[in-house]
Amino acid sequence: MVSDNRLKKIKHVVSQRQAGLAVVIEDVHDPHNAEAIFRTCDAFGVQDVYLIFDKTEPWNPAKIGKQSSSSAHKWLTFHTFRSIHECLNDLKGQGYVIVATALKNEAISLLDYSFGKQKIALMIGNEHRGLSDAALACADVVLKIPLRGMVESLNVSVASAVFLAELTRQRVSSGKSFVLTKDEQQALEEQLMLQSRKHKENR
Repeated sequence: MVSDNRLKKIKHVVSQRQAGLAVVIEDVHDPHNAEAIFRTCDAFGVQDVYLIFDKTEPWNPAKIGKQSSSSAHKWLTFHTFRSIHECLNDLKGQGYVIVATALKNEAISLLDYSFGKQKIALMIGNEHRGLSDAALACADVVLKIPLRGMVESLNVSVASAVFLAELTRQRVSSGKSFVLTKDEQQALEEQLMLQSRKHKENR
């Protein structure tokens, strides 16, 4: 059974989940870095996380551990692919605009880009190599974080947080609604309650 307090918490979280927003993680080598991104996703109301294992060995996000994510992984919905093209074709078929994150000279500053009302799939790359050429070629837009210091890049989980914070800020300030439909909320509530029960049983 799920306690009344847990049920209340789940309902509140579901009501805050952002519709039309997904995070795509390509070939992250260290699962703990991915877990830190999971925690950021949960914090900013991202439910769907797409994991691409093209050049890295696949791992199960539900079984990797809990230190970095604070168990955030148990509240997310994961979609796993072995090909960047397969993943992005799936997302484009759902109407997502593919937004790549990369430190490229031609990339647009995050602060100069308007996300508008679009469905956004935010792509995060490998800790060392960044996004692959194939991923960048498939992107609809490439964004970068404008940096002012001697350091030329940010940790992949920190960069993810910066992008999601700005994206969320724009959505909130627009005054438009980006919440799930009632049917979507009900389905997600049932999913999270089931996951909560399984987690309790496996302790």
